[in-house]
Amino acid sequence: MQNLQSAIDEYNAAKKEKMPAEVLETMARATSELKESGIENKVLRTGDRLPDFSLPNQHGEMRRFADFLAESPVVLNIYRGGWCPYCNFEMKALADALPEIEAAGARLVGLSPETPDHAQDTATRHNIGIEILSDAGNAVSEQMGLVFSLAEELRPIYLGAGLDIPAYNGDDTFLLPVPATYIVGSDGIIKFDFVNADYTQRLEPQEIVKLLKQV
Repeated sequence: MQNLQSAIDEYNAAKKEKMPAEVLETMARATSELKESGIENKVLRTGDRLPDFSLPNQHGEMRRFADFLAESPVVLNIYRGGWCPYCNFEMKALADALPEIEAAGARLVGLSPETPDHAQDTATRHNIGIEILSDAGNAVSEQMGLVFSLAEELRPIYLGAGLDIPAYNGDDTFLLPVPATYIVGSDGIIKFDFVNADYTQRLEPQEIVKLLKQV
């Protein structure tokens, strides 16, 4: 089974061959500026309490996060959207690791600003049997300190590639969450966090499994 980093490395190599250098430079500059903005210093971290919330899942059913925690610890994966190749690689890898995550006593829950119908497309595409919560307007991710506005210079690049972020999210903004993975204990306290403003960097699912066995 190919690990997540290998899939990302292969994609990055192909992207470097296919994309114009100026586009790659613009993407890299925007990522660097986001990291330099200090957003990573403002997000919820290990030891913080995750605020409770209720959101619709991909089937349009309202789900309260505290109800998940009442059953088991939760691995909360916050991703940008099913339009993002890196998010897709991550979701596929998480789907492959789902039996091990559940065997370690945790539940995997996704959260994204994309609308429920797009979240359903993401779940179906990766054959991943988890609930994905639709965070309209990034309201919950905002409470976690994860939200930023996609750089102006990236918007025409994304739109030119057929990636209409407002359409995916059902609003008129370009707000997105920094991708993040939290392991949340049944007490609502974050036991582990992985937050990186560089959206190409993701946590290997096997690391999640190891961490679950430790906490």
